[in-house]
Amino acid sequence: MRLFGTDGIRGRVNSEPMTPDSVLRVGMAAAKVLKNKHGRNMVLIGKDTRLSGYMIESALTSGICSMGMNVILVGPIPTPGIAFLTRALRLDAGIVISASHNAFDDNGIKFFSGDGFKLPDDIEAEMEELILDEGRMKRRSYGAHIGKAFRLDDATGRYIEYIKSTIPRGENLEGLKVVVDSAHGAAYKVTPWVLRELGAEVISMNDRPDGVNINQGCGSLHMEGMINAVVKHNANIGIAHDGDADRTLFCDENGRVVDGDLIMGLLAADMKKNGQLNKDTVVSTVMSNLGLENYLKGKGIDMLRTQVGDKYVVGKMREGGYNFGGEQSGHIVFFDHNTTGDGPITALKMLYLLKKKRRKLSELAGKVKLYPQVLENIEVSKKKNPETIPEVQKAIEKVNEDLKGRGRVLVRSSGTEPKVRIMVEADSKTLVKSSIDHLSKVVKKAYK
Repeated sequence: MRLFGTDGIRGRVNSEPMTPDSVLRVGMAAAKVLKNKHGRNMVLIGKDTRLSGYMIESALTSGICSMGMNVILVGPIPTPGIAFLTRALRLDAGIVISASHNAFDDNGIKFFSGDGFKLPDDIEAEMEELILDEGRMKRRSYGAHIGKAFRLDDATGRYIEYIKSTIPRGENLEGLKVVVDSAHGAAYKVTPWVLRELGAEVISMNDRPDGVNINQGCGSLHMEGMINAVVKHNANIGIAHDGDADRTLFCDENGRVVDGDLIMGLLAADMKKNGQLNKDTVVSTVMSNLGLENYLKGKGIDMLRTQVGDKYVVGKMREGGYNFGGEQSGHIVFFDHNTTGDGPITALKMLYLLKKKRRKLSELAGKVKLYPQVLENIEVSKKKNPETIPEVQKAIEKVNEDLKGRGRVLVRSSGTEPKVRIMVEADSKTLVKSSIDHLSKVVKKAYK
């Protein structure tokens, strides 16, 4: 059984592997693998605002303490806050309890090593072996060697101060009116506080989590409410997070969505102009628009592509010594500041760019000419790789022939949900629509 997907362990709560007894074993295995890695013998645990977070936090803590490691609990905090605090406190590991953009009745567990990066595949594989090994899991700590759990009350405040330090000292956001949609998630305090403390006028929405309303018709997957609020309040910009706030999307003053590709284009160009972009290179994924690649090329910036998943973007950045990258979905990684996608820092960087340029976001984003692109997610009951299905591959070949070099097609299985994702982009909306319709029909039939 493969527990770890592209972003940790994830599933429906009280179904395998997200049951209390399975999570207990995950905690035990994590402690056994991570114990004494950095000499602190301490693991940090944070979570988003899901109701099930309490149950999973308790089970994880019990498992870790039973193996002799200590736990620091920080409560609801964005995923990038855990990555930052794990490094800042020099701990052995950080754990986030979250299913990101999924509905509230899902949950997940993702791990950061002591350096703030997600656990390598070999460490995850070692943990999986332990979880299934009854004999080794029985070797627990006893007596005075059992671990303790502590609570760190000022974790959010520490993270907020760090976020503010990512723009030059003395700068502010005065004069900007901002709508922030926190998706009733982990950033419901963080982003509004940061922006208000820096002088912005903030209209905060979807900031009253009750355990079940996270991502419910709001946040980065459902931006309609935020867009309407921006137009209604005549705001300069709208900011939308997902449930654990490791990603951010925006809309301009007219309500037009500004996705991760546009964000990377604007910020990379500014970084290059200021001599801050390592090797004049941006790392993105196969999903990023050809229009972004063309825009960056015009600015003298190279773009490297990886497979989908922020862990692969981060891996390529570490491997090549690059300091900026991200995904179309809004995971934006600033290695100068954090080791993973950081939604609140991305929000602050974009607002600082607006203040510095003294231009409307629509004017700035309008310089990046994106190709028409359509994404379709098809729910499937069978877990099959599209590359192994002949009729799907034949359909992809036909679409590529139709495109004749005028665009791209990508069909892949989701790493986090039971879905097949189809992407088509081209210089013609008509061509995109006919291609996506054909592929969708074939995929649905192949997965029946």
